[in-house]
Amino acid sequence: MTRQHRARFDAEITFANGGGLRTEGFRLDIPDPDITDNALATLLVRHLGLLMVAEVRISEKTIIEEPHQGGRGVATAAPGRRRLVELSHVITDGMTTLPGWPTPRITDWLTLEASRANYAPGVEFQVGRIDMIANTGTYLDTPAHRWADGVDLAGVPVDRLADLPGALVRVPAGTRAVDPLLLAPYEVAGRAVLLCTGWDAYFGTDRYATPEAPYLTGEGAEALVAAGAALVGIDSINIDDMTPAAAGERPAHSALLAAGIPIVEHLTGLDALPPTGFRFTAAPPRVAGMGTFPVRAFATID
Repeated sequence: MTRQHRARFDAEITFANGGGLRTEGFRLDIPDPDITDNALATLLVRHLGLLMVAEVRISEKTIIEEPHQGGRGVATAAPGRRRLVELSHVITDGMTTLPGWPTPRITDWLTLEASRANYAPGVEFQVGRIDMIANTGTYLDTPAHRWADGVDLAGVPVDRLADLPGALVRVPAGTRAVDPLLLAPYEVAGRAVLLCTGWDAYFGTDRYATPEAPYLTGEGAEALVAAGAALVGIDSINIDDMTPAAAGERPAHSALLAAGIPIVEHLTGLDALPPTGFRFTAAPPRVAGMGTFPVRAFATID
């Protein structure tokens, strides 16, 4: 991804109709690390949607190299370009997704060598076999995963799983609980809301399942339901808090799946996405009677 920069600064804003506004340590996406104070002031006014601004005085400006968080006036991708971003973990023989849960076993059902007896000389085929639980790698949860009368893999409409406009929520480092206040700045209606916590860096290690793993709070899930999110994904071990203190409660799963909002867990590579301007796909096979299954999750950036 192209290097991105943000400005950290103080600002004093004066309004033409009276009054003013002060900010300290404000951070804002910028298109150019050499941005002038005047250009930064214009970007700030546009980002906040302020009217009747008479003057903006910028001070204590520092430019930092940091991924964009989303802001009006900063393009997220060059027009006319299109690329795909892989967001799934690779499923390998014996890998661990959830500690203590069965690992996948990948073998040959028919080897190339054995197939030669069935075909003309020089013709051979391999047919593989995989034995695994449905919660392996990067996978989708449907309402049937949580609710007995919920829709299963075969029943979820494909337009809830593919080519969805996306919104990336960058969770600050060290933050565990993603709550409504953290989600408030984002436009999520009809979007795949992806929570980028950075926890995927620990996938396959002992730390992945530790109490520090980030999660979505029940209140955060209810806020996403109320705002009309189409799908919610996370790059952590679970969208819910898995610590003993949570006592097995699963409020995020319960709220989202009750509302028919699919969940994608164990995503990876979300840090390569822009805040908006991408489309998300995570479609599993149409298997009747199952509530979860691995997906090939990816984003399309235009």
